[in-house]
Amino acid sequence: MARLIIRGGKRLSGVHKPPGNKNAALPMLAAAVLTDEPVRLRNIPLIDDVFAMLEILDDLGADVSLKDHTVTVHAAGLRKRRLRDDLCKKVRSSILFAGPMAARHGRVTLFPPGGDVIGRRRLDTHFDGLRRLGIRVHGNHHYSFRRGRLAAADILLDEAGVTATENILMAAVLAPGVTTLFNAACEPHVQDLCAMLNRMGARIHGIGTNFLRIRGVESLHGVRHRVAPDYIDACSFIAAAAVTGGSLRIPGAAPGLYDDVVARPFRKLGVRWRIRNGALRLPPGQRLKVRDDFGAAIPKIEDGVWPNFPSDLMSLAVVVATQAEGSVLFFEKMFESRMYFADRLIAMGARIVQCDPHRVLVAGPARLHGIHMSSPDIRAGMALVLAALCARGESVIENAQSIDRGYERVEQELRRLGADITRVE
Repeated sequence: MARLIIRGGKRLSGVHKPPGNKNAALPMLAAAVLTDEPVRLRNIPLIDDVFAMLEILDDLGADVSLKDHTVTVHAAGLRKRRLRDDLCKKVRSSILFAGPMAARHGRVTLFPPGGDVIGRRRLDTHFDGLRRLGIRVHGNHHYSFRRGRLAAADILLDEAGVTATENILMAAVLAPGVTTLFNAACEPHVQDLCAMLNRMGARIHGIGTNFLRIRGVESLHGVRHRVAPDYIDACSFIAAAAVTGGSLRIPGAAPGLYDDVVARPFRKLGVRWRIRNGALRLPPGQRLKVRDDFGAAIPKIEDGVWPNFPSDLMSLAVVVATQAEGSVLFFEKMFESRMYFADRLIAMGARIVQCDPHRVLVAGPARLHGIHMSSPDIRAGMALVLAALCARGESVIENAQSIDRGYERVEQELRRLGADITRVE
């Protein structure tokens, strides 16, 4: 068990270079079993979830080589068709081996995946889509996937789930005929996976929309691919700089992404940045003030499937709101337990009314003070780090290893930017 000790009140300023997108890297690693040729991924994030996926691949018999931020996976010699229970429990993305393993290798058995406890995370969409492609699904305490007659299908997803879209997509690329996926997730990391699969020889059309057409091919080949930067990581550090009154520069920021989807809710809280010459610049000392809706109505920030505000940023935005002048309502639609971390903020002095599991009303600014607390999951854990950075006194965050599942050497990077933060194992 690890803990972070943070003494707040330090401004964060400098240059932050986000690592590769966690949610793109994980399905890309699963996609390596779709070919007997080497798959090389650059800009891979060095986080616990990635290490867990590499451990699964190694246990299956793939040749795995990791050097710096580049990993090469050669899955020609897979020996096993059964994932270990303990490895599945380490990471939710273990479920992503279902589609590619069944489609390419005929069968696979895996156990219920682990991951953050932020509410019910159903797998029915995965199972229904894979069945439509000809993959038989059985099990209760463990799941068995066996390829029957793999064939294309027209599939309407009952929810626009990211991992469900990816799982079905990785099976469909080998299914003879043309598969259509309607109500597909279209987040940037899904788009990046599609781009990688097409470079491997897949034929996916409609990338970036919720309607995908996949013409099945007989086989895929190896690839060298660079994982796109993680915008969730970037926004986490933007928020950390904003609540401490600091400044930040992020190189390689895509204007369309940072100017629209993630920028709008932050603008409501008074956080503004500009993008020039390919770099995002957050100016120092911004006055955080909530921008009311028309008629002086209390504004609402809500998440949803892309291109709505990402659920992974809701916890961070709540912390920013505690430091902004005015009131704002947050509506978490995706997960019923995401907002439970708010009780830690209330204990720190935040002015928050928890209306129900999905909604919190935040009135700011509040002068937070340090407390002893525990991180419940990746994103809430990072949100508590932000709260501690702008709080008076010392905060201790237990279960800090949960943050390591999504952030690379978080305390080292924050300390480099000026934070007073120490890790104790």
